[in-house]
Amino acid sequence: MISFHLEDAGCRWGIFSKSNAELIGTCGFHCRVQGEQPRAEIGFDLAREYWGRGIMQEALKPVIDFGFKEMSLDFIEATVEQDNEKSINLLRKLNFERETELRDQLIYFFLLREHWGTEGKFG
Repeated sequence: MISFHLEDAGCRWGIFSKSNAELIGTCGFHCRVQGEQPRAEIGFDLAREYWGRGIMQEALKPVIDFGFKEMSLDFIEATVEQDNEKSINLLRKLNFERETELRDQLIYFFLLREHWGTEGKFG
């Protein structure tokens, strides 16, 4: 994973436990595409023992803000394996929309800049 991100035009942040400062996950952007409609794919991973605590939702909010405000992205993409219900639910909570067709057996999601912060939830 480290080698992949060293060669990528994105950025990744560590997520650390508040109790012992241990690295428990990462999140950030990869596959950045500049041009007429700047976009990047968001990625995240978290140690299994920390799932279901709202940690990733808390971590992704400022990352998404960074993508739209500092990286000037028009939209953010995400891909999820079909059986990863926790990630699917997380993306829905963050206002990502699901594309209708699978590609490479993955579910594709996207979040438009104008849909981030709607309904007073984020931003």
